Amino acid sequence: MTANLQINLDRVCKKFGSFQALKNIDLSVGKGEKLVVCGPSGSGKSTMIRCINGLETHDSGRITVDGITLDSDRTILAVRRKVGMVFQSFNLFPHLTVEKNLMLAQQLVRRKDKAAARETAMHYLERVHIADQAGKYPSQLSGGQQQRVAIARALCMNPEVMLFDEPTSALDPEMISEVLDVMIDLAREGMTMVCVTHEMGFARSVADKIVFMDAGEIVEVASPQTFFSNPESARARKFLGQILAH
Repeated sequence: MTANLQINLDRVCKKFGSFQALKNIDLSVGKGEKLVVCGPSGSGKSTMIRCINGLETHDSGRITVDGITLDSDRTILAVRRKVGMVFQSFNLFPHLTVEKNLMLAQQLVRRKDKAAARETAMHYLERVHIADQAGKYPSQLSGGQQQRVAIARALCMNPEVMLFDEPTSALDPEMISEVLDVMIDLAREGMTMVCVTHEMGFARSVADKIVFMDAGEIVEVASPQTFFSNPESARARKFLGQILAH
């Protein structure tokens, strides 16, 4: 692997029963690079990024993250220490305050003491502009606020890569921008990011590369300028026609 290559997928395949979710996926992500993955529903986008941190086990091929090949429980745990993930649903613990949601993994996984974990939690709550909500419970927050808490929780583990699986799809339209603004800030700070999203404005402004998937395959990889102005494939042109019409 080259020194700046952070994620590499080589001929990765994944089946769910007889359904071929991923077909010979080849993809590389450089350190600090921002990839936006888009495509129609069922195209394999979420499955691909879930394979990157071992939430789904690929059937064949090779996935390497920061020089670690995912091939055992031990290496999957090692990769998860380097990779943060934010989901469609916020996955916050409802019985814990915002602050304690952020402290828990730091204490259990990183073995931080309470004071250090709280300091880190407050730092990242400030970073996502929600420190004033630290003492509240998730049910007392809006969806946009809960998703920002989920991003802050991932950042507390000092990841080298952030994966986003349609992080705004469960939000009301007026809450989407507050989450995207946090993601744009992360991108500007140089975080390596792979983001599955239909937010094409975000893709245009942030992505270094657009990855278009359909039917379990990567159909096209292009710069945002090329992808939006002159996509190569008929499938990408159809997708853009449908999504930009809304």
